[in-house]
Amino acid sequence: MKSTAKLELFRELPSVDELLRAPAVAALASDLASNLSSNQGLAAVTDAARAVLARLREEISSGLLDASALPIALHGIAGAVAAQLREALTHSLRPVINATGVILHTNLGRAPLAEAALAHISKTAGRFSNLEFDLATGARGKRDAHVDRLFRSLLSEGSREDKAEVSTIVVNNNAAAVLLALNTLADGGEVIVSRGELVEIGGSFRIPDVMAKSGATLREVGTTNRTRAADYEKAITERTRLLLRVHRSNFEITGFTEQASTAELVTLTRERGLPLMEDLGSGALVDLQNFGISGEPSVLDSLRAGVDIVTYSGDKLLGGPQAGLISGRADLVARMRANSLFRALRVDKLTCAALEATLLAYVKRDHDSIPTLKMMRLTKQEIGDRAEALATQIRSSKLNIEVSDGESVIGGGAAPSSILPTRLLAVSCAGIGADELSARLRASDPPIIARVADGRVLLDLRTVFAEQDEALEAALIALGR
Repeated sequence: MKSTAKLELFRELPSVDELLRAPAVAALASDLASNLSSNQGLAAVTDAARAVLARLREEISSGLLDASALPIALHGIAGAVAAQLREALTHSLRPVINATGVILHTNLGRAPLAEAALAHISKTAGRFSNLEFDLATGARGKRDAHVDRLFRSLLSEGSREDKAEVSTIVVNNNAAAVLLALNTLADGGEVIVSRGELVEIGGSFRIPDVMAKSGATLREVGTTNRTRAADYEKAITERTRLLLRVHRSNFEITGFTEQASTAELVTLTRERGLPLMEDLGSGALVDLQNFGISGEPSVLDSLRAGVDIVTYSGDKLLGGPQAGLISGRADLVARMRANSLFRALRVDKLTCAALEATLLAYVKRDHDSIPTLKMMRLTKQEIGDRAEALATQIRSSKLNIEVSDGESVIGGGAAPSSILPTRLLAVSCAGIGADELSARLRASDPPIIARVADGRVLLDLRTVFAEQDEALEAALIALGR
């Protein structure tokens, strides 16, 4: 489009004042009067009008709007301002229905919090609290003391052969936990790790990169598929500060493989006077074999085996808020607490409250109150009964709904080989493709996130809260009209 033609189109656009005087736009400010002052309402509508006009100018400049399309856009400009206003005055972060069957879906916020955790956040964060205040002495306290007492209860009993005291501190995520631990224990020295354990976690963060930031030097040993205890031993020098084991929580190596056992590494580090650290990543606090999940060691397993420091996440298999947890020998943890990085990485009162309530459920052995654990425990029969009941409620000539066998996964980079049998709602619609059907479900209120496979939309109720079944049913009925 020639520049002169574009200038003519720009002249067709109303000014902000002209647009605000349009009856349909002026009414928007009046509609806001019940929630905002007149000045606030007018300011919000003005901002929305400016945004819409700026978008139209960009579309003219890029050639998306030409002389034939501009009148259509101008005809709907009041509606565009109203839509822009709604978007500006509503939350972007919204609850969704996770019907993917991926329990720890990173894009959907990983572990949903327990009701007790939400209540504890509301109760303590909405008022002042004793976050860093010792009520007994009236002196300053430590914010993670509220959770350390619970971790001691869960991890100390029978945790180490040498009966060393176990302590725990909390930072904002597991990458931060690894960073703090390595910087404290190995800054300026070498850390020995197997080549087969140099993992990459979500968002392209790699263990070697985190290690470089910590000030420690990576010393790789072994090969991708085979690393023996002797490889670690040969690599130990006067510069060695730590042996690191990284749990392969988000992938597997199978076939011709060998890995030094934890017992071998514990023996080696004790003989050489070095600490052994393990990055578990997911960090379960219970034996997951009771949930049908194998190959995922618990924090207690590692501590019992003699690992000195264990790092893990709060919002994965633990089922709590995002946090990085460092548990292990109290003397080593005390050094990390004294590191100036600890203050930079520490968590806020919301995380402390959510984590305390979650850990208290573990202490009480109330595992079903933790949504992540409850979802893992659900049986195929229980899920199938809900799916059948929901399918029978939806009668439509357009929708075809079948209940079929399927598989749920843990997700979140945890237990990659573990598959949980489930029953799926397989949905198709006459005249509408699966991708379009999935998009319409995402446009529901609340949005419904599903899987698409073999030309059908698949809904797994394992990750749908029972109280959300009604909203899911209503959305499917709406699709079938």
